[in-house]
Amino acid sequence: MKELYRSITFIILFLFQVLVLNHIHLFNVATPMLYVIFILGFERNYPQWASLLWSFSLGLAVDVCANTPGAGAATMTALAMVQHYFIELFVPRDAADDFSIHISTVGIKSYSIYSSILVTAFCLVYFSLEALSFFNFQQWLLTVVASSLLTIALVLVVDNLFNRKA
Repeated sequence: MKELYRSITFIILFLFQVLVLNHIHLFNVATPMLYVIFILGFERNYPQWASLLWSFSLGLAVDVCANTPGAGAATMTALAMVQHYFIELFVPRDAADDFSIHISTVGIKSYSIYSSILVTAFCLVYFSLEALSFFNFQQWLLTVVASSLLTIALVLVVDNLFNRKA
């Protein structure tokens, strides 16, 4: 059942990113990268090979439609490799093996820190790969910071809407 939910989430995030969010460029610097929320939702002991495969697939699918050759796939894969370590910092010690980090499970403060770290790392790597140079450092830095802030805000809103306790 969880894999069916994950597949539906994959398709929805892919379509929303490609059809809507890739066409938003606030002030020509901030692009929301909401599909990163897919990685944030992996459970505590989810097999790393599976998270790498899911993340690479989503990144590659977005790359194909966004004409960013490999930037999304490489960044999503790299983030899936480190998410496993970051999740351990925020999960309570007595939590179940299938514990998933959400605002409703760890609180707004912990979830904000967790998502901010991973989203900022995603934006940093993604826009570095996309630019392939630091020639225009100020523009690159502005894009990373603005896209990170916009994406973090969207991640917090989406997680709060869809992962509430009953």
